Amino acid sequence: MGMNETPSSERTHIGFFGRRNAGKSSLVNAVTGQDLVIVSDVKGTTTDPVQKAMELLPLGPVLIIDTPGIDDEGELGMLRVRKARQVLNKTDVAVLVIDAQEGKKTCDEQLIKLFEEKKVPYIITWNKCDLTGTTQNQTREKYEVYVSARQKINIDTLKEKIAASVKSEESNARIVGDLLKGGDFVVLVVPIDKAAPKGRLILPQQQTIRDILEADAAAIVVKEYELRETLSALGKKPALVITDSQVFAKVSADTPADIPLTSFSILFARYKGFLRQAVHGAKTIDSLEDGDCVLICEGCTHHRQCDDIGTVKLPRWIRNYTARKIEFEFVSGVEFPDELSRYKLVLHCGGCMLNEREMRYREKCAADQDTPFTNYGTAIAFMQGILPRCVSIFPGLI
Repeated sequence: MGMNETPSSERTHIGFFGRRNAGKSSLVNAVTGQDLVIVSDVKGTTTDPVQKAMELLPLGPVLIIDTPGIDDEGELGMLRVRKARQVLNKTDVAVLVIDAQEGKKTCDEQLIKLFEEKKVPYIITWNKCDLTGTTQNQTREKYEVYVSARQKINIDTLKEKIAASVKSEESNARIVGDLLKGGDFVVLVVPIDKAAPKGRLILPQQQTIRDILEADAAAIVVKEYELRETLSALGKKPALVITDSQVFAKVSADTPADIPLTSFSILFARYKGFLRQAVHGAKTIDSLEDGDCVLICEGCTHHRQCDDIGTVKLPRWIRNYTARKIEFEFVSGVEFPDELSRYKLVLHCGGCMLNEREMRYREKCAADQDTPFTNYGTAIAFMQGILPRCVSIFPGLI
């Protein structure tokens, strides 16, 4: 991702679904104006979800996702169908592509039912209308349109319907800007260690700085061992100290009690819509017993360092805190288990690479199976005994 690109987690996710050979890939190419996806008359050409970040007027930054055919067959085909269904969990608008020559099939009806169950806005797109003679949009339904990917018929109409399907009201969710006023300044504590990416800040830190600036406030960035001296030299209390969760203990000790303190991870739990659940879930750590299994999830895949927080530090901290023989399992990227009931706790990263819909989906999956759900920063603050302090800026959570 370039320095000035909108992160994928902040883009509207548009998923194209349907049967094999309905023309999904051709339609994606027509909508994007690019030969993004290989097109063939052979069924099952798209074997894995293909995604493209782009600007799509009048929506702006979007992520276009082409999925395998929902009617794929065989053992490998079932894996492809599972991949297609996983995409739906992060889809903001679904485009159901139906071959107008063949009409609606049972699997199309099942997809519509799935869209409605998951409350995903959708558009029924009757493709290949040039072959049926229905070149004008004859449907009166606002969520249906006749198109021809090959002849580029009604492609602009489809784009307009996609835009209209997105919530008209812009989200008011902020990372931290709503907690600040113009002229405030915030101190950000950013460790630079082996795990820090060379030459740049990680995405949550970048996004938090941007949100602070949008609030007409100032951001002061320091390393953990510079915090005490920086606070003494400022001559004025900052509105907030925000830290990387890995150095919570030192930062808490070096930040006077009258200065609000929280972490990037806690802010992102609120931003993604599950902070209350995360606070409740973190308390489960106190009830873990020998042999219990904790699932640790990361929303992205990255090169793991020798002291990786997800696979090394957190398991060590939890075992030390509980003095129990806890078992751990790990997943990353788009993988997320359907069956969670055997886990005593799901411990997730901040989710900066996942959009709000997918994070809410994961939390809801856990809730539906009575499995507590929390994230890294909330759990670390709980084990450090400072969680009440770190969420005190959000009244009513503790």
